[in-house]
Amino acid sequence: MTPALRPMPNQPWLQLRYTLWLALLWALLACPGAWASSPALQLSDEKRAIDAWPAVKLLSDPSRQLSVRDVLPLADKFTPPSSVGATLGVRPDAVWLRIPFEVASTSDAQWILDINHSDLNHIDIYLTTGGYLVQQATLGSLHPYTQRPLQSRSHAIPLNLMSGLPYELLVRVETRGAMILPISFYKPAAMLSKAVNEQMLQGVLTGLALCLLVYSLGQWLSLRDPLFIYYTLLTSGSLLFSMHLFGVGRQFLWSDSLWHEVHMGGISALLATCGSFLFIGQALAEPESNSRFLRFMRGGAVLCVLLAVAYGLDLISTRAIAAIVSILGLVPALMGIPGAARRAMRGDGVGTSLLLAWLVYFVATAIVIGVINGKVPVNFWTMHSFQFGATLDMLLFMRVLGLRTKALRLEALDANRERDVMRSLAHTDPLTGLPNRRGLNIALASALSRCSPERMLAVYVMDLDGFKPVNDQHGHDVGDELLIAVTRRLQGHVRQSDLVARLGGDEFVVMAGQLHSLQQAQELGHKLLDAFRAPFSLQNVRVEVGLTIGYAIAPHDGNDAIGLLKLADAAMYSGKQGGKFCLRRNTGDLALSSS
Repeated sequence: MTPALRPMPNQPWLQLRYTLWLALLWALLACPGAWASSPALQLSDEKRAIDAWPAVKLLSDPSRQLSVRDVLPLADKFTPPSSVGATLGVRPDAVWLRIPFEVASTSDAQWILDINHSDLNHIDIYLTTGGYLVQQATLGSLHPYTQRPLQSRSHAIPLNLMSGLPYELLVRVETRGAMILPISFYKPAAMLSKAVNEQMLQGVLTGLALCLLVYSLGQWLSLRDPLFIYYTLLTSGSLLFSMHLFGVGRQFLWSDSLWHEVHMGGISALLATCGSFLFIGQALAEPESNSRFLRFMRGGAVLCVLLAVAYGLDLISTRAIAAIVSILGLVPALMGIPGAARRAMRGDGVGTSLLLAWLVYFVATAIVIGVINGKVPVNFWTMHSFQFGATLDMLLFMRVLGLRTKALRLEALDANRERDVMRSLAHTDPLTGLPNRRGLNIALASALSRCSPERMLAVYVMDLDGFKPVNDQHGHDVGDELLIAVTRRLQGHVRQSDLVARLGGDEFVVMAGQLHSLQQAQELGHKLLDAFRAPFSLQNVRVEVGLTIGYAIAPHDGNDAIGLLKLADAAMYSGKQGGKFCLRRNTGDLALSSS
């Protein structure tokens, strides 16, 4: 007959006497074969960490009404779990776990029980020996964090043990998610080491996600490309889901906020799915065939927002939202695969990166599903498979952002180049490459703003003598070649700071600034005339053309671009009428005729 369940006395000397009496009772009355059907774990200090799952047996409680008093007499009803690892899948019932163990006589009896999965709603722990309750605790994500025996990320409790005694641990678990139950016994130092290592890992992965998030947000503020804000949404959702799944959020952010603990998993998963819809839709958008695809992806994002609002208002249950997310989360990738494959076949890095990211995602998801269904054993790698997969996905999606930034930069360079070409075409003569009338006016207006009596500006308007006969006799090709040769000769006889322009036909303009005297302006005009005394050799043709120049000087003759050009042009026409091959300033200057 099972002894009556009653709590251990609180007085230390009574507790010691009570424990010694229990040890004697077990030595005299316990049946030698009582533990044969359920091998007990040996807690020895030589093993700093001991996996409890090999000794676990379970009892289902569909009514969720069984108490520890009801369960104690049902030891023979407990059966080994059918799963291959420390997981029982998603189930609606409550589950009782029975773990028999013995504390070695050489042990200091300081042990910690740890259930290393934070997303378990209700956990009741009963430590018994000889059918007597010696310790009881309530844990779980829906219980106040500040009331936990250990303020840890996982569900952990120090056990009140005595060396050399056998114990039985009864654990009642009830949760709306997956019953993933990696149960272990740790020495305090080993528990601390494990906790520190896990916190360092979570810190590195969380820090990396925060860096990616801040970078994408900064790029969005700078470039205003929606792809970056969509990446921010995706990364934020993935980060919050990982923090919820591994208990970091409960530990550091929303400690005793029951609403956050209940809703954060579903809302963060919907946020990540919403960002995924928008990010993939924008990344794979193609102008020729993206309207229907984009509408669908944006519709999926809107659906995620509506579901998140409904779940936050408790209009949808946690179990229902988990089922919805498990299906909806795959849709963006499945919809994007055809477009990504087409891009990958064209050698586009965006398509390759997305396909690789989805391969990682599907592998990680398959592992998680295997863990939940008890087909894949629970260990460090399988427990963190989703988090590692999400981190690799974020890095691969960041490569997509990098390729997008490169594409935007190339587009900007092409636009600038095209703008420069259009500007050049608008301000440049296409045959000679010289500034045309528009380009000359801009340069002249700028130069006039800087001229003064001490720094004069001369404008020379010149027309070729004898160009039309050459063009008529030898054809337009030779005529064009002659104009190019004239351009080179003019440029070779002016200063580097001077400007040579072509107004059209055989009419050219030279603008010379920084002149200190009228004599210097006249000398430059004579130099240009002298340059045309030598003939031009064009292909197999040797031709001679002269030059008639009219010029005006600012500010002496005016300080207006149009006025100066008119004065210089009038002087040039006066020279044409007076015999050609001459230099004239205004209409009253004497011509310099060719000899």
